[in-house]
Amino acid sequence: MRNSTTFKVITSFVLGVTAASGFAIANPSSVPVVKACVDNRTKALFISNNGNCPKGRSAVDIGATGANVKSIAQLVSPSVVSIKVTSAMGGSGTGSGSVYKSNATTSFIITNNHVIDDAASAGRIEVELNNGDVLPATIVGRNSEYDLAVISVKKGNLPEIPLGNSSSLFIGDAVIAFGSPLGLSGTVTSGIVSALNRPVTTGSSNAESFMDAIQTDAAINPGNSGGPLVDSQGRAVGVNSAIATLGSAFGASGSIGLGFSIPFNQAKRIADELIATGKSTKPFLGVSFDPTFTGPGLRINNITPDSAADKAGLTVGTIVRSINGFKVNDAVTAIVRIRSKAPGDQIAVVVDAGSSTKTYNITLGSAPSLP
Repeated sequence: MRNSTTFKVITSFVLGVTAASGFAIANPSSVPVVKACVDNRTKALFISNNGNCPKGRSAVDIGATGANVKSIAQLVSPSVVSIKVTSAMGGSGTGSGSVYKSNATTSFIITNNHVIDDAASAGRIEVELNNGDVLPATIVGRNSEYDLAVISVKKGNLPEIPLGNSSSLFIGDAVIAFGSPLGLSGTVTSGIVSALNRPVTTGSSNAESFMDAIQTDAAINPGNSGGPLVDSQGRAVGVNSAIATLGSAFGASGSIGLGFSIPFNQAKRIADELIATGKSTKPFLGVSFDPTFTGPGLRINNITPDSAADKAGLTVGTIVRSINGFKVNDAVTAIVRIRSKAPGDQIAVVVDAGSSTKTYNITLGSAPSLP
């Protein structure tokens, strides 16, 4: 395969240890203000919908002069959980998660598929809440192709993590990564968004995940997997999933400042489908590419009949130069560009057309994702 900017990295999940959380932060040049209320007795932080606080709570601004790590930690920590997984063979591992939705009886937690995969067919999952309570959890649904999963606990009215918009991130923005690294509960690390739209693959060949990743220099380590990445207002913008390391041969297997998170907008779509049906979907273009082609671009060697590509008029032998404005010179980049969208979204596919190019605006189809 030709050199590319795609990454094959390791997932930030560790077997045989107890894990803990971490945060990451840096100051952007302009940070919107979030109105919040702090409880005068417990010092707990609550989002204020209208800027007003009830009796017993005092108003506070978050983000007025950059991210206030202490305030954001108070706001977000109650929604972050540690996850312990015991396989049927007796092996154990730990990861992290965040409370996405909670009703009167049940709470739904977003995490990575690779965190709970060993307990998918047998085994045990336990969730430790921020207050130290440990509860049994069950798998609601999982998606190995996006490395996402939803688990649930039979305890209602847990604090839900505030939701942000990962599409509004910029390089240099402040972020805070919560999780469970190496058994050190409550860890806080600081960093920024180092890059966006980074094509990253994780997993094995038969269960490979593709990420349109948020890259951060916040210290993410084994055990952080599944924990949230939040912005300077304490709103979830990513799911911490993987790190790049130098490897044991270089004497460094932990964080080297290259952490990767799944955009939370993508995670929300998958989580909503899993909660509703136990299954999820992926966008489907309906092409495959010739692995022997040396480029530039990618040459189509097969088109699925009646697929989005077929309906748009793409043909075998066509050279694809870009998808949605991103040049594609390897299959991983193409897959990530497509899967960053949802079924029904439109993408722009630029192909060679003699001495010029032609753009196809194609509405993506839908296909079931692998659990």
